[in-house]
Amino acid sequence: MDFSVTDFNVRLRTIRLREVVLAIVIGFVLNVVLVVIFPTLGEGDLIIMPLFVFVLLFFIWALKGTHGLSDDFSKLFERDNRREIFYIFLINLLFVFLIVAFFANLDILFGSAYPDMEPLMDFTPTYYDTSSLVLEVITSIILAPIIEELLFRGVLFNRLKIRTGIVAAMIISSFIFAIGHEFGGITSAFLFGICMCIIYLKTDNILMTMSIHFLNNLVAVLLEFGNADAFLFQMPLAPITLLLSIVSGLLILVYIFEETKRLRA
Repeated sequence: MDFSVTDFNVRLRTIRLREVVLAIVIGFVLNVVLVVIFPTLGEGDLIIMPLFVFVLLFFIWALKGTHGLSDDFSKLFERDNRREIFYIFLINLLFVFLIVAFFANLDILFGSAYPDMEPLMDFTPTYYDTSSLVLEVITSIILAPIIEELLFRGVLFNRLKIRTGIVAAMIISSFIFAIGHEFGGITSAFLFGICMCIIYLKTDNILMTMSIHFLNNLVAVLLEFGNADAFLFQMPLAPITLLLSIVSGLLILVYIFEETKRLRA
């Protein structure tokens, strides 16, 4: 990284991959040490918390003394940016439901014909305690959007596009981003990553992608803890959910195609 650069967005582009990798390795080692010293940190999602915090501290150190972040924040509320944030958030959120909605509709279809058939999907409500909710808010809603956007768009995508070009950088960085998600969500995470790369390229504002990521994770957590699948993937909403997911997937592909063509023009 180049500490002589004082612009936030330009400094972010100077952070090298090897510097981030080193920070992650150190954070991982510290994470293991802390889990050994404090075994309770090894329980559930707490195990990754020290690593998240250390990587965040690395970025705070790497970007200290820069300016321009307040201007980027104010741009989030400009009309065109607000509309794009909401649009990309909405179509990506709805597309996430595609796989589950597809199998849920199969269950409904075959279940009506074969009542004794074991359903493919289980939508039995799950109840969470307050501590689980607080931890999910901290990791998924607050830390994940900040750290993942800085890592995958701010550093990985920026460094790759220098070596491979824009399109290849979008594909590679989004694929690496996607494989960190559960199997059923890899496709949606990959397309989400592509959309984030496009928006970051268009605006040179990492807060834009963080905002969409934040909204996506916020609603996902609320749906999960509210056991929304109990009504989204059962009659009469299941076919509607599937249709909306298919339409959203098509809209994402159109958005990616049109914006990539515009960026390459």
